[in-house]
Amino acid sequence: MTYREHFLKNWSLAYPVMLSQLGHVVVGVADSIMVGQLGTEELAAVSLGGAPFYVVMLFGIGVSYALTPLVAAADGQDQAFYIRNLLKHAIVLDALVGVLLFLLLYFGGPLVQYFDQEPNVVAIALPYLYIIGGSLIPVMIFQAFRQFAEGLSYTKQAMYISISANLLNILLNYLLIYGVWFFPELGVNGAGWATLISRVVMAIAMIVFVFRFKDFSQYITGFKFKNYAWTIWSKLLKIGVPSGLQFVFEVGAFAMAAIMVGWLGAIPLAAHQIALNLSGITYMTASGISAAATIRVGNQLGKSDISTLRTAGFTCLAMAAGFMAFCALVFIVGKTILPGFYVDDTSVIVLAADLLIVAAFFQISDGVQVVGLGSLRGLSDVKIPTLVTMVSYWFIAIPVGYVLGIMLDMGSIGIWIGLLIGLTLAAIAHVWRFNSLTKKLLV
Repeated sequence: MTYREHFLKNWSLAYPVMLSQLGHVVVGVADSIMVGQLGTEELAAVSLGGAPFYVVMLFGIGVSYALTPLVAAADGQDQAFYIRNLLKHAIVLDALVGVLLFLLLYFGGPLVQYFDQEPNVVAIALPYLYIIGGSLIPVMIFQAFRQFAEGLSYTKQAMYISISANLLNILLNYLLIYGVWFFPELGVNGAGWATLISRVVMAIAMIVFVFRFKDFSQYITGFKFKNYAWTIWSKLLKIGVPSGLQFVFEVGAFAMAAIMVGWLGAIPLAAHQIALNLSGITYMTASGISAAATIRVGNQLGKSDISTLRTAGFTCLAMAAGFMAFCALVFIVGKTILPGFYVDDTSVIVLAADLLIVAAFFQISDGVQVVGLGSLRGLSDVKIPTLVTMVSYWFIAIPVGYVLGIMLDMGSIGIWIGLLIGLTLAAIAHVWRFNSLTKKLLV
């Protein structure tokens, strides 16, 4: 394949996943924009409630990612029966993880009141957190079927379903937040219920697609929920748990940053939420390229074509760097325009604009590090990258952010500079490891 053919193949796999991944963030963006019209405290509450939710949700999504490289490699070896077994085990595992994560949020949620946050914000945030926590179960069921389809290089269908669910979420937001027609006016909780309902619909739609799509018939025929083997669950967990922890360490660092910003007051926290929302859009979009890298690398690994594997991985990295450079330019040019879509508070807009400048600088690092993780996941290499992620964010980014932002009184800007440093170091380490491992496979 020529480089042009690699880019086209990567893009054909990546853009549906980009839009589908974006769906998870768009739900939060829609909540923030529509709740922002209620006031600064309400927007800060969505930020506070959303922080722990997205940490545990992305851990669950990371666990579900284990299915994709295993299916892709098995597809490269034409092992249809094994792929069917992988799907069966992944459905049960991901559903159980969804239940456990919901219980973790339900019983652990009240701990946010001990992080020195404003009492009014906490009072609004907790009910919202409990409601959106329930959506973790349908999200994880959706993910099991989605990662199966994507492992077989079918990425468009999940995109269509995610987009439809997002449109439903926005409609329900409008009806339930503001109490339109005969619907009750639920405020922030209305955004939570809209999220839960739309994700239940999303999961049902993905299940129906997989079981009725004719191209999947060889994997679905004879499908039964019995005869499980711990060896398959073990393979899924060995890749999935470290992948989930990678998300936890990164997103958890941003959640910790939100807590530190919360010490500065509701206005800085609202500005942080806006900048985080916008950065989340670009991050989840880049993670679509990461998913394409996992599929391409895993499939070529199954075929033992290491030269093509390397080219596929590096072209995905180049795509991520180019796309995120464009996003950085958008942040710089629109630094005062974009926050205006969220709130009318001038002080919040000014601070959010400053944070977007810092976010612009770490866009390329953020894109490269997440695609680097995806490429390594395609090699089933997850333990060392997880350690790198933990050190970059929790031993470097958060301490540096605390020193600059809190001790040296740089405020939220200092906290975000710490995140910039951590992301850059992680990106360098992941690219180096992918290059090193694949060179050894060539020998």
